[in-house]
Formats: sequence, C-alpha cells, structure tokens
Amino acid sequence: MALYEHVFLARQDLAQAQVDALAETATKIVEENEGKVTKVETWGLRSLAYKIAKNRKAHYVMLNIDAPAGVVAELERQTQINEDIIRYMTIKVDELEGGPSVMMRKQERSERGDRGPRGDRGDRGPRREREEAPAGE
Repeated sequence: MALYEHVFLARQDLAQAQVDALAETATKIVEENEGKVTKVETWGLRSLAYKIAKNRKAHYVMLNIDAPAGVVAELERQTQINEDIIRYMTIKVDELEGGPSVMMRKQERSERGDRGPRGDRGDRGPRREREEAPAGE
C-alpha cells in the first residue's frame, strides 16, 4: 500500500470537539476502505496567509495514511463535500515521519521560549555607547 499525508483546514468558528469529529470521520472513511491511519495531529487554530472563504484563521489537522489510491480518492471526495473544511491537500510520500511532525516540533520550541544556540542577542557583543556628536554640526 502507498503512504500519504493528508492535511485539511477546518473553519475557524468550529469548536475543537467538532474538529476532532472531522478527523475521526476521515479516519473512519480510510479504515472502511481497507486503509490505515497511522497518526493524527491537530496543529491547532492558526492564522492564514490570506483569507479563504471569509476565514482569517483555520484549524489545521494532519493524517498519516497507509492505504491504496482508491481510498484517497474517496477521502478527497468526502472532504470536498464537507462545508466545514475550507482547504485540503493529500501528498504521496516515500515514508512517514516516526515522531512529531515539523509543525509540532516548531510549536514546542516556541512554547519553551528557546531562542536557539545564539542565545538572546545572537553573535553580537555587548552594545557600546555611541560617541555624542557636537550639536552644531
């Protein structure tokens, strides 16, 4: 079977429970058609780069799928019908990520306040006081 990553964006006015229900519905579609969802990640409510269907934000959800191509076609058909989903994308991958995705690692890093290996100020040394220029020049 082939490996896929399916990401969909749900409307901003949905509750988290409704978003979880959408992910569960997608999982059920895959499993009913002899596929398997190996991982479900909810990336949360995030701002969009531009408005989509009058939405400035959306709930992001990613599914890792191990299924034949027909399953993905059915999943996309059902996703297209659903009015709560404003965008989706399914890509075929060579292998699925084992741990958390890049988006989840990025979230953890921002929550910790990690500024990277350069610390607070980067490579710069301490700031020196500027020499005062004479006022008449």
